[in-house]
Amino acid sequence: MSSDAITSDIVISQTYLPHNGKDAAIAFYRDVLGFEVQQEVGYNDLYWITVAPPAQPEIGIVLTPPAVDPGVTDEERRTVTEMMAKGTYAAINLATKDLDATFARIQAADADVVQEPMDQPYGVRDCAFRDPAGNTIRIKQA
Repeated sequence: MSSDAITSDIVISQTYLPHNGKDAAIAFYRDVLGFEVQQEVGYNDLYWITVAPPAQPEIGIVLTPPAVDPGVTDEERRTVTEMMAKGTYAAINLATKDLDATFARIQAADADVVQEPMDQPYGVRDCAFRDPAGNTIRIKQA
């Protein structure tokens, strides 16, 4: 490999998180986190929602039913469901300018608190919640 720096014009467009209830997902991401609902799509028995922070509308979070790929076995679906219930299947890291105010607002909405704001030994101040599907939402001080 050459010593020239590699540059790229690739950017993050979307990421995926599972949801198991569209109304609860929309209520959490729109009404609690303040994200905008960009798209709601129903297709056969599936339903997915794209949300994004107002300050970053070009980066969407697609909330999609878990383990719907036809190649996923029933046993794998059960495992995914169990992991979601424990909050160990999926996560996303977010950032805010005022962590304490953001934490208070989300906590007041009765979100499932995993960790109150704290200074981590690796230099980050953050907190964590679970969304209605069990996904871990970690928020750090920007």
